[in-house]
Amino acid sequence: MVNAATVNPNVLLELISIYRDWQEGKVQQISIKQEEIENKIEVADALAIKLLQRLNYSVSAMQTSSQHLSEVHSLQVEIGELKGRLTEVMSNCDALCKRIAAEGPESLRSSVKPFATAAVDSEIRSSSSSVLKSNPPSNEAKAD
Repeated sequence: MVNAATVNPNVLLELISIYRDWQEGKVQQISIKQEEIENKIEVADALAIKLLQRLNYSVSAMQTSSQHLSEVHSLQVEIGELKGRLTEVMSNCDALCKRIAAEGPESLRSSVKPFATAAVDSEIRSSSSSVLKSNPPSNEAKAD
């Protein structure tokens, strides 16, 4: 008679073998999933690095733009001052031209026009010279 409390060693060996095969299958599945997760982490790291580089570039560009924009106000003030000085110089030239035309020597009166009229004439000449090819200025004009 066979004792019911004893286990057949062949059955026990077969059970252990089946358990080992199941365990190895699980280990392979876990290894594959772990590899997939590692690959996804590498891709996420690479994307994070690219995003960080783009962010740093954007920050640098914004800092440069901010610096340039902060200089705009001082340039606007300087341009306003230069415009005021230019207006003053033009007014003085116009007054001088009018004075020469009214009180100056006869030899200068015919060649001097009020500054505002001369400015309009030069604008007309410059717009017509863009249509027609003109000769380069002579060296005599540079001597002034």
